Amino acid sequence: MWIERWDPEDERFWKEEGGERVARRNLAFSVLSEHIGFSVWSLWSVMVLFMGPEYGIDAAGKFFLVSMATLVGAVVRVPYTFAVARFGGRNWTVIAASLLLLPTVAAFVVMEPGTSYAAFMVCALLTGVGGGNFASSMTNINSFFPLREKGWALGLNAGGGNVGVPVVQLVGLAAIGAGGGPRLVLGIYIPLIVVSVVCAFRYMDSISSVRNDTGAAKAAVRDAHTWIMALLYVGTFGSFIGYSFAFGLVLQTQFGRTSLEAAQITFIGPLLGSLIRPVGGRLADRFGGARITLGNFVGMGAATGVVVVASVRESLPLFVGAFIALFVLTGLGNGSTYKMIPAIFQAKAEAEGLGGEAAAVHGRRLSGAAMGFIGAVGALGGLGINLALRQSFQTVGSGTGAFVSFLGFYAVCSLVTWAVYLRRSRGTGSSGDRDEPGTETKAQLRYAEV
Repeated sequence: MWIERWDPEDERFWKEEGGERVARRNLAFSVLSEHIGFSVWSLWSVMVLFMGPEYGIDAAGKFFLVSMATLVGAVVRVPYTFAVARFGGRNWTVIAASLLLLPTVAAFVVMEPGTSYAAFMVCALLTGVGGGNFASSMTNINSFFPLREKGWALGLNAGGGNVGVPVVQLVGLAAIGAGGGPRLVLGIYIPLIVVSVVCAFRYMDSISSVRNDTGAAKAAVRDAHTWIMALLYVGTFGSFIGYSFAFGLVLQTQFGRTSLEAAQITFIGPLLGSLIRPVGGRLADRFGGARITLGNFVGMGAATGVVVVASVRESLPLFVGAFIALFVLTGLGNGSTYKMIPAIFQAKAEAEGLGGEAAAVHGRRLSGAAMGFIGAVGALGGLGINLALRQSFQTVGSGTGAFVSFLGFYAVCSLVTWAVYLRRSRGTGSSGDRDEPGTETKAQLRYAEV
C-alpha cells in the first residue's frame, strides 16, 4: 500500500501511531528480498566450484566470470537507487525480486560441460541484477527509520542481505557433499525467488512522499563527502564482496583444495562478516562512525599483513584464520561506514546554519541520493579485487602480489578517515568532542579540508 504521511522523527508518530511497527515490517521483507538478491549475485562464486577440468576453463577464466558479475552488480546500483522513488519501495521490490529469475533460470538451462564460455559469461552478467537489490533496499529502508536508529536499521538490512552470500555457498556445499550438480542449487533458489516476490507484494509499503530529487542527486555528486565515503566503502564492502567471490577460487588455485574442501571453508568468512554488520552500525551509533571505521581499517591492514605472510609461507591454517578475521572486519566496517553517511550530511547542514527538522530533512535528501553512488562505487572494489587476483595468479602464480596491493589501499583508507573526519581542528577543539552520541560533529565537517 501507499503511505501518505510518514514522519519517523516525530516520537509520537513513531511510538504511538504505529510508525515503528510499519517500518520494522518493511525492514523484515526488505531483508528477505535483498538476501536472495545477494545469493543470486554471488551465485557464480559457487558455480565455479562445480566447474572441473571437463568444463575447459582455467583459473583466470573463472576469476573473470565472477569479476563480470561484480561489475554489473555495481553499475545497476545507480538506477536501482532512483527506482524506489519512481515506482515506490514495495512495487520496485516486487520488480527487482522478479528479475532474479532471469539469471537463475538461464544458468539452470546451460550449466553443463560443453557449454560455451560466452554462454557462461552471459549468465554471470545477468546475476548482476542481484547486486542492484542492495541499493534500492537501502534507499527504501533509509526513508522508513529516524536518524537515531538508522545505524541499526541499515546495518540489519544490509547484514541480512549480505548473509545471502554464505547461505548460497552453504547450499553449494550441501549439493557437492550430496553428490548433486549445480542445477540442484539453482532448483532450490528459483522457488525461493517466487516466495520473496509474493511476500513483497503482500506485506511491504511505499511512501508517497519519497520522490526522486534531481537537485539532491546533483548536490550529492558535487559534494566531496560522497566520493570520500565511496572510497571508504570500496575498502569495506568492496573487500567483503570481492573476497566472498574469490575466496573459494584462491583456496582451489593456490592451496590445491578440492571443490568440497574449498566449499567447507568458503562460507565461514562471509557468514561472520554478514552477521557482524549490524554490530558495526550499533557501535557507530554509540561511538561515532568515523572512530569505528578508522579502527576497522587499521585492523584490516593488520589482518592483510598476516594474509601476505601466510601466502608467502603457503600456510593454509594461518591463511584461513587471517582471511576469516578480515571478513569479520569488513562486516564491521560496512556497518560503520553506512552509519556515517546520513550523519555527515545532517551535521553538515547544521554547520551551515540549519537546525532541527530542517537539518534532518536536508540530511535525508542528500544521504538518500548519495547512498546509490556510494554503493555502486563501493561494489566496484569487488571487481578490483578479483581482477587483481586474476593478474597476480597469471603473473606470479599466487595471490601474494594482490594482497600486498590491498594492504597499501587499506593504509590509504585509514589516512583518509583520520584526515577528513577525526583529525584535530587547527585552532579549535579536538574532534573527539561529539555534539551527541552516535553522530559526526559539526566541527569535524567545518574544519575538514575536502
